[in-house]
Amino acid sequence: MKGSPLLAVDQALDQLMQLAAQATLQAVEQVGLEHADGRVLARDLLAPADSPPWSNSAMDGYAFRLAEVAAGPLPVSQTVFAGTAPDPLAPGSCVRIFTGAPVPPGADCVQLQENCRVDADGRVSSTVPLRVGANIRVQGEEIGAGAPLLAAGTVLGPVALGVLAAQGMEQVAVRRKPRVALLSTGNELAKMGAPLAPGQIHDSNRIVLKTLLRRLGCEVIDLGAVGDELALIRAALEQAAGADLILSSGGVSVGDADCIGSLLREGGEVRLWKLAIKPGKPFTFATYNGVPFIGLPGNPGSALVTFLVLVRPYLLRRMGVVQVEPLRIPVVAGFDWPTAGNRQEYLRVRIERGRAVLQATQSSGTLLSAVEADGVLEVPAGKTFDMGELLDFISFAGVVGPGSSH
Repeated sequence: MKGSPLLAVDQALDQLMQLAAQATLQAVEQVGLEHADGRVLARDLLAPADSPPWSNSAMDGYAFRLAEVAAGPLPVSQTVFAGTAPDPLAPGSCVRIFTGAPVPPGADCVQLQENCRVDADGRVSSTVPLRVGANIRVQGEEIGAGAPLLAAGTVLGPVALGVLAAQGMEQVAVRRKPRVALLSTGNELAKMGAPLAPGQIHDSNRIVLKTLLRRLGCEVIDLGAVGDELALIRAALEQAAGADLILSSGGVSVGDADCIGSLLREGGEVRLWKLAIKPGKPFTFATYNGVPFIGLPGNPGSALVTFLVLVRPYLLRRMGVVQVEPLRIPVVAGFDWPTAGNRQEYLRVRIERGRAVLQATQSSGTLLSAVEADGVLEVPAGKTFDMGELLDFISFAGVVGPGSSH
């Protein structure tokens, strides 16, 4: 593979999706709705009940029988609040009704209170025309009992959980959380907070990746940070028993000290290596002792981009999610790009007045410019562009959490 050409990002992603689909997590567990945020629905759900469960008023006002409205001012026969059961509408009368209250049997329209006139005797008339069904939320209008509610593979967020709660559900069947063994490698790495020896840097990748994994709903097996020695890395990987994925950062390039690559070539099968992506060319997908293994570059910017573009969709697909790629939004470039690169590039940008403004620092060794950026601009390999051209933008806000915001 050493002399093979760089693999395009789209081709790599297609292969990752095929591999992920072959290893979809099958185990299912029941969880309460309050613990289901970010979890992936395991089975198709049908609505157990009509929603709304009964016809109700969409406004504060008065409920009428349309055929009687033209007869003149009508007396109020009852007042109905939300949470109460009304009597049938008495002939020749109307009903004072409030938002969310059940519409009395016999009433077929509701008029807004500001469109009604109340005379000295308390009788009510409508000041604007009405129609049957006006301002009534009909029983089953949102969804009828037995209709498809949510599809398997839906990532449950606040709104989806609200839909389930509105159907009277307390628990839901979700996919088991993926177990990801996380490892950092490099002699230069010092623990967070530890004093730095000459030539050392603090390990930032592990906290970034651990947080991203947990936000995706993964269980993280933290293997720590180890030096560039095969024996140390082997010993760390022995602790990955039961993992669904091993995720490492560092050691997958072509340098003499890049032990991960050597280890995989000795005891595993390398499926993908060296992609046409910038930053992140040394991205690796392999197996180690039968466990899928993804190796990310050690540079923090490279690790971040390759996780969001490649690892996140892979994990979501293994969790059964259908729509796994990040939302791409066309934005106007606020700068020129006169020189084409031979790799698909992800540029850190801010969005200012609807335009993508390039961050001054694009080094793969830094994270601060990613904090200050709103996301990345996706520039295809071989492409140049002028200020004002539309390109695809991926927002960091849309990809640092679960697969859906609903």
